[in-house]
Amino acid sequence: MTVETSARLQPTPPKQMRPSTARIMTASLVGTAIEFYDFYIFGTAAALALGQIFFPSRSPNAQTLAAFATFGIAFLARPIGSALFGHFGDRYGRKSTLVSSLLFMGISTTLIGALPGYAAVGLWAPVALCFLRLAQGVGLGGEWGGAALLAVENAPAGRRAWFGMFPQLGPPLGFLLANGLFLLLFKFLTNAQFVAWGWRIPFLLSAILVALGLYARIQLSETPAFAQLAARGALARVPLGVLLRGHVRHLVLGSLAMVVCYAIFYVSTVFALSYGTHTAHIPREKFLGLLCIAISVMAIATPLSAYLSDRFGCRPVLLVGSALAALSAFTMQPLLGGGGTAGALAFLCLQLGLMGLLFAPMGAFLPSLFPAAVRYTGASATYNLGGILGASLAPYIAQILLVHGGLAAVSLYIGGAALVSFLAILQLQPSQA
Repeated sequence: MTVETSARLQPTPPKQMRPSTARIMTASLVGTAIEFYDFYIFGTAAALALGQIFFPSRSPNAQTLAAFATFGIAFLARPIGSALFGHFGDRYGRKSTLVSSLLFMGISTTLIGALPGYAAVGLWAPVALCFLRLAQGVGLGGEWGGAALLAVENAPAGRRAWFGMFPQLGPPLGFLLANGLFLLLFKFLTNAQFVAWGWRIPFLLSAILVALGLYARIQLSETPAFAQLAARGALARVPLGVLLRGHVRHLVLGSLAMVVCYAIFYVSTVFALSYGTHTAHIPREKFLGLLCIAISVMAIATPLSAYLSDRFGCRPVLLVGSALAALSAFTMQPLLGGGGTAGALAFLCLQLGLMGLLFAPMGAFLPSLFPAAVRYTGASATYNLGGILGASLAPYIAQILLVHGGLAAVSLYIGGAALVSFLAILQLQPSQA
């Protein structure tokens, strides 16, 4: 099935009042902020504490690998969430589905903070941790696609990339919240206190963020694009079936396009945190401070990239960003490996700045690959399948490569991910991107 221009993202019909830009931004941003807050607090806890809490006592490296493997489980569950929430989002509406996905995700994250460790319940501890990570992944699987549609399906013509940027501002906000909280914990707690109970606090506090997000989303009306489909009786009965019958090419290429974003972000944060503190011996408080600076660079690059995408198109911006990401991989060894604190900061700012450049256009680019009737399912699936390929095992693979080939091998991993995304984007030409 070809992607007709008429099936693309539609401007808001004149008879329907569009919600305020501030309200759309808040409701679409809050979910992805919580998503990255949840994932980064788990990634940080995995790098610093979860291995020794939830897994049998072995070598520290083996415990870290086990914790990183648990980190990846949630990504494997995300396509299930894409299919589940995508079905309801395309059949029954974007708003109600987004409320459900946020609630599902928030409960799972909060419960992780209440789990007993291996010393208390033995093997049930890692089993319960894996189960909640799976549940968290299912909820997250339906989150980004709906948030992106909430933004771009309410966008005026010519500003889809700018509105699609709103969910993409969630990662730096969630990251700064998570990092800031960990910095406070490290300032006031000893290492023994952090390992014993301090790591639980960020998980438990996520319940507050979820409550705020639910309030923001309940206030919104349905998006114009879905309302038009419902009024015409043009809703797909089985959106996933329609997607697999007519849009497999865009599904596959869109997923590959996302790989570079995930690889850059999680190698430059979760893996780099572990490397910087354990191998480069940079104090963890200082390294988290470096990450806060670097994530601010990402926050600045995000609206700049959205502006450029509305002016020149999402595809050209993504191609340039992927090429730069491939070249930037060669800076890992001299900067992160041998540049001390200043070198580590330069590497993190470069990588996360490129993350902002690449991630911002995806909010408009991925939804534009699919017609409105399957857009929730399609956008969610591409985003989350890209997560499996680019992020689920990124810290784990990077750790393995570090052991066997050093940072040079890890840099090749980033460069390979960037090349894969570049080639995928090169073959995608959605009419609205």
